[in-house]
Amino acid sequence: MSSIMESMGKKRPRPRRSFTAQFKAEIVELCQRGDRTIGQVAKDFDLTETAVRDWVKQAELDIGTRSDGLTSDERAELAQLRRENRRLREDVEILKRAFFVRETR
Repeated sequence: MSSIMESMGKKRPRPRRSFTAQFKAEIVELCQRGDRTIGQVAKDFDLTETAVRDWVKQAELDIGTRSDGLTSDERAELAQLRRENRRLREDVEILKRAFFVRETR
């Protein structure tokens, strides 16, 4: 009985969904037209308002109407540089171990 009561008030978490760049652009365009609020657009398309706000913000960063974050190109470059940095750190660690082994012999 208690498990029924516990589950009654809890919502199931929404499964993570992914959307195409074209879909996001269309949603952003609807928001920027101004005839509906971001909240209304999100509700109409069963999206979270936070996600739609993030898409609008990113679009504004990409076209240059905002400057309080990274553009999509900058984000991609940062991710690539972080991957490269991680790989180089791993390479340095491997070389350190190899040098240490050679020095101890």
